[in-house]
Amino acid sequence: MTTIAYSTTSTATGGRDGKARTTDGSFEVTLGTPKELGGNGQGNNPEQLFASGYAACFLGAMKYAASQDKALPRVPSDAEVSATVGIGPRADKGFGLAVELVVSLPGVDRAAAEALVAEADTICPYSHAVRGNIEVKLSVA
Repeated sequence: MTTIAYSTTSTATGGRDGKARTTDGSFEVTLGTPKELGGNGQGNNPEQLFASGYAACFLGAMKYAASQDKALPRVPSDAEVSATVGIGPRADKGFGLAVELVVSLPGVDRAAAEALVAEADTICPYSHAVRGNIEVKLSVA
């Protein structure tokens, strides 16, 4: 069981062509289905939101991992994580996701960067949530 330290609530209306808003009013987004999925491409979509959240969370997990294990390299201030989220039809039915995370750690030795990425993957709650459910490819730029 997870001990909850923070929670937030967001409510969506209109589905992929609607709006989503947090209950505290700090975040609101107009949603739109991408042209590739038959929409007009106006607004943001759940895949963009998931990609942004996963990238930010994974970078935070790297910082946390480095702070807990002095053998891991520090995360440079210009570090970046790019998350690409793809959606498409599954063979059985419905739709599925695939994710690619590309990590840039300027000035960090490749082997050390890969060790940090591997550790962050065990810590990041997004990685934990999707493990075994969707394909996730990790790489160091």
